[in-house]
Amino acid sequence: MKVILLERVGRLGTIGDEVAVKDGFARNFLLPQGKALRANKANRARFEAERDQIEQRNAERRDSAMAVAEAVNGRKVTIIRQAGETGVLYGSVSSRDISEALAAENVQVTKAQVDLSLPIKTVGLHNVVLNLHAEVDSSITVNVARSADEADRQAAGEDMTVVSYDEEVVEEAVEEVEAEAGEEAAADADAEEQSEEA
Repeated sequence: MKVILLERVGRLGTIGDEVAVKDGFARNFLLPQGKALRANKANRARFEAERDQIEQRNAERRDSAMAVAEAVNGRKVTIIRQAGETGVLYGSVSSRDISEALAAENVQVTKAQVDLSLPIKTVGLHNVVLNLHAEVDSSITVNVARSADEADRQAAGEDMTVVSYDEEVVEEAVEEVEAEAGEEAAADADAEEQSEEA
């Protein structure tokens, strides 16, 4: 299907370009969201008559997206989730969770604008891109942690997915195991001597 783009769309083109796209993409995405018109004689004439208004509307959307990008760019958002000792979450963090966390900080970003190809499934710092407009991108850091204290430690650079051990406890455990092994060896030697004597 041939369509006339009413705004810049990804790799397809910019305002006014006439491009061929798959029927499903046009019917399910471009046409219902007002990003394109079917390419026919009536729509070409309508587009040319309204071109200035369409470009002005796009410029206004781009400017408002740039204002949001300046407010959001480089921001850190903390999300608390339950996770195992290795740092794997018992659930996941989705684009909806990120948009809700930003809304709690008075930044309005829809879940569709959060560019998250796969949900986040581990604790740690994750860089997430926000597509605020076809021409405006921004990035934030999502700090996924098990507690607020852990989030602070992660923000300071500590890796919470590595299990840390208390060296004294480890040494005591090793000594205990060696002592038990020594006792077992002595008991085995005594049993051997007794069997030889008998």
